[in-house]
Amino acid sequence: MYELLIYCFLVFIICSFVGYFLEVFWVFLGTHKLLNRGFLCGPIIPIYGIGALLILITLLRYYDDPVVVFVFGIIITSSLEYFTSYLLEKIFHNKWWDYSKQKYNLNGRICLKNSFAFGVMSLVVIYLVMPLFTYIFSLFSFKVWEIIALIIFIIFIADVTYSTIVAYNLRNRIIIVEELKNAKLAKIPVIFEKKLKESIKGFKTFPSRLLKAFPDLEESNHNSFVIMQKYREQLKKLKKEVKGKAKKNK
Repeated sequence: MYELLIYCFLVFIICSFVGYFLEVFWVFLGTHKLLNRGFLCGPIIPIYGIGALLILITLLRYYDDPVVVFVFGIIITSSLEYFTSYLLEKIFHNKWWDYSKQKYNLNGRICLKNSFAFGVMSLVVIYLVMPLFTYIFSLFSFKVWEIIALIIFIIFIADVTYSTIVAYNLRNRIIIVEELKNAKLAKIPVIFEKKLKESIKGFKTFPSRLLKAFPDLEESNHNSFVIMQKYREQLKKLKKEVKGKAKKNK
């Protein structure tokens, strides 16, 4: 059982890694820009790894029936994407991607074009990726793969922890700005500036990478981010001035 878990984790990481570069390549075709398309800082997108594992666990038994693999691959992966979108929105109070402009979408969370592509990828996972994994894992002993998995796991957990903190900062920034907008006192410019500065000065990171990775997220909260960025820059400028005066006094 332990050995199976190690190999499953490695499959998860490899497929998440490949999925990341597929996303980057797909976006590059449309924008001609290389962007980190993941929620995490590292070059992996976990939803691809989870999807690949679900496909292997549930559909490998239907190896002789590619139609079943394709159809149920669409159902499984589309359900995963829909659930992930819903969960992220509930946790972080933000819509991370939106397919509302695509034809045949469901609540903007999934769309027919992507679902069809996921069906094709399910066939690739079953008929090409699985045999490839069998070959790769035969190259080294289990002990070697165990050490590799442990190192990657530590890095992965650290990345998840940091990225979650950044995402929560993002969530809290949006909530703060919206609350200040709705507060009666905050409608007075001077009070609004004062309260906003007090609220955001505790945040150490500005989620610039996440906004580039998820343009739909930035678009839906653009005004709030502009306001926050403006006052954060003012705070940095003020801190530099304070440090400059302190050095002169010395």
